[in-house]
Amino acid sequence: MTETREARLVETFVTLTDSLIADFDVVDVLQTLVDRAVELFDAAAGAIHLLNAHGTPEVAASTSERSGFIGLLQLDAGEGPCLTAITTGQLVTSEDADELRHGWPLFAEASMERGYAGVHAIPLRLREEVIGSLNLFRETEGALNGADARAAQALADVATISILQHRMIDSAHLATEQLQRALDSRVVIEQAKGYVARAFGVEMETAREILRRHARSHQVRLSAVAEAVARNELPLTELGTPPKDAPDPAS
Repeated sequence: MTETREARLVETFVTLTDSLIADFDVVDVLQTLVDRAVELFDAAAGAIHLLNAHGTPEVAASTSERSGFIGLLQLDAGEGPCLTAITTGQLVTSEDADELRHGWPLFAEASMERGYAGVHAIPLRLREEVIGSLNLFRETEGALNGADARAAQALADVATISILQHRMIDSAHLATEQLQRALDSRVVIEQAKGYVARAFGVEMETAREILRRHARSHQVRLSAVAEAVARNELPLTELGTPPKDAPDPAS
């Protein structure tokens, strides 16, 4: 790792560790984890799957809102590295396309059609309990090296601890409810992103950042902002203007 990358990794640890001692938004913590992991480990896209109340993986955070990528994540939840990482509690990293095809033929074909040649799935775990996985999609082949694998797992472990220990969660039942609330919050956030994207004429990724920027500047939870937007309780004019470098959704 370069010095700049090491500094960014330390900063990410500090950000995630802060959630251990303060009230926090689970969805925002997960989004921060996946955003930083994509940046740190040279991935093209990333997502986090969490187990819902029925033990089924669902997308809780992602770096792309495009339908093709979401479809790939849904397939991954049924047959792919994500599910394997969750069921085994072990890091799953593909060395090359042949290894990917050997392990998950349907997923490998869909992944490569979308330009992803390498996939790494890092379990979100605390001792024997696995609650989901952090999934990184790369455009180049090659497994995560030892240092990167340890760093990625450490970040995932901190995020997992912050979720499970929030408000002294001491039972699997309460932990499941906490995770289900995070998944339910994402539904409202998706609705709010759609409203903002249409109103401002921007892509969904930009709409998400507009909502997060408002939440942070007003020191409120992202889910609360999303609920206010979805219920028309927060005028969109109060969200400010899109970033100047926001991509044109028509391009």
